[in-house]
Amino acid sequence: MSFPVFASGDVLNASDMNGVGLWLVKTQAVGSGVASVTVTGAFSADYDNYRIIYTSGTSSATTSLNLQLGSTTTNYFNATVFTVFATGGVAQTSNNGGSSFVYAGATDATNGTHLTIDVFSPFLSKSTGYGGSFIVTDVAGSTGGLQKSNTSFTAFTLTPGSGTLTGGTIRVYGYRN
Repeated sequence: MSFPVFASGDVLNASDMNGVGLWLVKTQAVGSGVASVTVTGAFSADYDNYRIIYTSGTSSATTSLNLQLGSTTTNYFNATVFTVFATGGVAQTSNNGGSSFVYAGATDATNGTHLTIDVFSPFLSKSTGYGGSFIVTDVAGSTGGLQKSNTSFTAFTLTPGSGTLTGGTIRVYGYRN
């Protein structure tokens, strides 16, 4: 499959634009020393599935990043597996019906946040799944789970397990249906 290459002043043809797989839905800067970041208007009927990317932010401590959908605080089920670079040790954590997706990512004060999360069917009134990966100074991990409330979500919140977040950008993309 070939991909279109656009130049300044080009007319954008429907056939070229229909081949684009991801569309930027929302960009949000993260403030300084915030306890959490809520991104509103992230999910809608326009797309079934989304990608969330958070980069260049730091935190006051190396800690988990928890993900909450809308204002719902029940029925979150997830598992995270991560490896510590220095030891090669593998660890895991899980959540069985909690108030958010615990350890959906991680952040640290030294090298910041490198987080990618795919969210499946958040606007549809059925269970919402997610899967993702993260990298911080000395740990990399993968995570996934299911939010079982059959609720339609338009927003999400990222909250550090401890401390605060500073800076960086959260981008939300919609996957073309």
